Amino acid sequence: MKLAIFDLDNTLLNGDSDHAWGEFIIEKKIVDGPSHQLKNDQFYQDYLNGCLDIFAYQEFAMQILTQLPNAELTALRKEFMVEKIQPMILPSATALVEHHRNQQHELLIITATNRFITEPIAEIFNIPHLIATEPEIKDGQYTGKVEGIPSYSDGKIKRLEAWLKQSSHHYDYQYFYSDSHNDLPLLKIVDEAIAVNADDTLKQYASEQHWQILDLTHQN
Repeated sequence: MKLAIFDLDNTLLNGDSDHAWGEFIIEKKIVDGPSHQLKNDQFYQDYLNGCLDIFAYQEFAMQILTQLPNAELTALRKEFMVEKIQPMILPSATALVEHHRNQQHELLIITATNRFITEPIAEIFNIPHLIATEPEIKDGQYTGKVEGIPSYSDGKIKRLEAWLKQSSHHYDYQYFYSDSHNDLPLLKIVDEAIAVNADDTLKQYASEQHWQILDLTHQN
């Protein structure tokens, strides 16, 4: 069997779902706008620069999960999917996923963004497997902490290895699609690495390695 692995933000989506969630809760006046915007933008810049403290960022991003009842969070997330995520979905990305599905490849999203945000996005793409940063839950409530290893940078390798060990299938070929130089650790070890909507650092590295380079934003 072959395994097609997809990063999510700026790969299957034309935007960053994590950053968009921060903007969304500012627009809904759930958090203090100016201070939240400043931190949200700084963390996103750190990500782009390759120096993100993933634990600090996720604790910032997930703080809101500790402050609202679960039912209210679920309702907010439904609004978020309609207002922010649906417009980010690239028809060409959907076609790429279907290309692999039609070849009977197993489909997996691996993303540093937390599961609260990404689980319904994986459902939109009808991708059955999701490796995301896991929010800690105790007694049915979010704690605002990360559970286990965040699926970010080298952590994506560790999380994928753990997932593969638990899988009932053996995959003799792995594709990985990503936009970010932060994913180079995993891109370097799969059978076929594909740079999608790539940042400048990844695009240069992919070109040097003769990897396939796609721009799904111009294939709609």
